Amino acid sequence: MAWIVLVISGLFEAVWATALGKSDGFSKMSPTVVFILGLIVSMAGLAYAMRTLPIGTAYAVWVGIGAALTVGYAMVTGAESTSVVKILLILGIVGCVVGLKVLH
Repeated sequence: MAWIVLVISGLFEAVWATALGKSDGFSKMSPTVVFILGLIVSMAGLAYAMRTLPIGTAYAVWVGIGAALTVGYAMVTGAESTSVVKILLILGIVGCVVGLKVLH
């Protein structure tokens, strides 16, 4: 159960990170509210997962999922340039996250 919660928390990390960028320094209400709610859900899930998973593994997986999804979303929407190297590096992050799960 902790792994499922951790993955969902990583998804919400990408949500709040993207919303933070769209909030324009917290001057836009909708993205600011999404940021706050996403942050709460993400942190609560991470805290829950850390009750049973090692802190280093849980944090690395959480950050990896959030980072990969955030940059992936930015590339898909055109907010960030896309290149083969970037895609390979993101896949490397995903591979490392899977590796941490397999080793646990």
